[in-house]
Amino acid sequence: MPRIAVLQMTSGIDPEENFAVIEQAAKDAHARGASMLFTPETSLLLDRDRKRAAPHIVSQSASPYLKRFAAVAAEQTLWMTVGLPVLLPTGRYANRQMLFTPTAGSPVCYDKIHMFDVELSTGETWRESSAYQPGEEVVTGENTPIGRLGLTTCYDMRFPALFEELGRRKCDAITIPAAFTKPTGAAHWHVLLRARAIEASAYVIAAAQVGKHEDGRETYGHSLVVDPWGEVLLDMGGEEPGLGFVDLSMERITEVRSQLPSLANRRPISK
Repeated sequence: MPRIAVLQMTSGIDPEENFAVIEQAAKDAHARGASMLFTPETSLLLDRDRKRAAPHIVSQSASPYLKRFAAVAAEQTLWMTVGLPVLLPTGRYANRQMLFTPTAGSPVCYDKIHMFDVELSTGETWRESSAYQPGEEVVTGENTPIGRLGLTTCYDMRFPALFEELGRRKCDAITIPAAFTKPTGAAHWHVLLRARAIEASAYVIAAAQVGKHEDGRETYGHSLVVDPWGEVLLDMGGEEPGLGFVDLSMERITEVRSQLPSLANRRPISK
């Protein structure tokens, strides 16, 4: 029964400080028997001031943190996900999630597909697409300790077609790292994550940002792990950062899919 660790963070504007938090979490996760560590969206850098953040956002090949995260994963014998913005050849950014393996090889990379462009009733306005380029590929990580892992990010959870494709690919688990706003989190976070787990008959693992951040934003927290039946196995609350642990039963996936074979029963809908 593999054990996973979920890191709830209050990431700031200094990548080095954020790296230190993730590195310590990896050591603690290894010490407590976890084989995987999940971190939130943009866990290495969370800064809405794009001019201030720009010097820290470089191409993936130029980032000094790739080798450092790969080394941490190898030293702690740990699979781990890390979120960071990267500079693309187009001059725009990608909101990239990276899955590092204990072999210290190149990470599996997923670029967030759906851009968070909203105007909330609270007065908050977000235009992710003004600086970030949407990803175009559905990505899975193979042969992880919890099977085939589907990679998504935050706002992606509102778009069922992506999760339908991950269901077709028979993902055993789906990771949804996030930096959810408090108003949208209070309204939709739990119900959407449970729905995504039920639809895919898979575990959903959602490491989240929490609390008040250096750049002025406030995030919802409540990092969750949901089982394939939609039961919440872990809820880390909306107040403090921390490290949570869950032991996942892989037999539970087979059990749910045999009792309620929605993936096998799915039929195409004609227009």
